[in-house]
Amino acid sequence: MTALTVPDPGQRADLAEFVARVVALDPTAGVRLRGGDNRHVTAWAATPFDVLATRSVAGTLDPADVAVPATSLLTALAVERAATVDPGSGASWRAELPPDTGWTDAGEGDAGDWAALVERGLESAAADGHGPSAALLDETAAVLPVPVGPPVRVPLRCLFALSGLGLLAGSDPAPPVRVAATGSWLRLETPGGAVVRRRITTLPLLV
Repeated sequence: MTALTVPDPGQRADLAEFVARVVALDPTAGVRLRGGDNRHVTAWAATPFDVLATRSVAGTLDPADVAVPATSLLTALAVERAATVDPGSGASWRAELPPDTGWTDAGEGDAGDWAALVERGLESAAADGHGPSAALLDETAAVLPVPVGPPVRVPLRCLFALSGLGLLAGSDPAPPVRVAATGSWLRLETPGGAVVRRRITTLPLLV
């Protein structure tokens, strides 16, 4: 049996809300849970936009690294409502995860402006009678400079993932989206969770 313990009811509710958004995007999604020495548990989930979503809460996990069906985890968190739950088992996970360290701050993005970009992208896709194309999702939404190395390009698919998870805007004024990068990874972080994607460039960023 896997034991996921999140003592704080508010953080359990936050994690349940995050997982519910993952399930809304893909009911068959799996979630990878990873515990750490810092007594935090991080949930990872793939999205239909080829972008990983993640959320961390204070807690413990035994065993420390498991993949579970998102629906099972949601049921455990939202229905059982206990500090310690069994999140299930049996999900497969093939996606590579980013490193824990080596991230460089690349500034912030305006959540309202980025939400407007997503809305315009959805309108364009609807006018074509299809969903968002790969070409649309790969369009550059923003370019942010970093102290050393090439600037960080934010593809529109990352904003679509944030929006699909309900993490973009949502309040007025909305808190900015924090952007960080390594030489090969990009991370967009909001108070409710983050999305992560591999960058095209593999040149190192020096801290």
